[in-house]
Amino acid sequence: MTYYLNIGSNLDDREGNLWAADLRLSLDLGLVTARSTIVESKPWGFESDNGFLNMGIAVESRYSPIEALNIIHDIEQELNHGHSHRDNEGNYVDRLVDIDIMAIDDLVIDLPSLQVPHRHLPHRDFFLRPMAELAPEWQHPVLRLTAQQMLDALNQE
Repeated sequence: MTYYLNIGSNLDDREGNLWAADLRLSLDLGLVTARSTIVESKPWGFESDNGFLNMGIAVESRYSPIEALNIIHDIEQELNHGHSHRDNEGNYVDRLVDIDIMAIDDLVIDLPSLQVPHRHLPHRDFFLRPMAELAPEWQHPVLRLTAQQMLDALNQE
């Protein structure tokens, strides 16, 4: 299976954090077959003076989606030194590393712990730009739009 992941960081050595996550994913999850350029973005869903760097990667993996999610959560916990990307009230906070599954091939998964494609994919520029680079032919299995088409629609809002 091909996993399309987005790695984000808005604390400390942001670019170094992206590469640390990339390395861990390549060691623990599977073969990284493509990387997008790094894009800058403002925090989404919370206020912070710390901007994000984001990078998309494509990973070929033998793991099931739930196994992959657990591996990703373990990597996040380790790289964030045990800190969550949410506060006690469930609000987003600054983080060293955040890893999101944007899509897995053409799968549709709707579980409490995992929604694929990512439910915010059509609304996040910092997801869509890397995704359009990684997989220009990929189409959202429900919306039947490419990442570039979703990005064009988002930019028209």
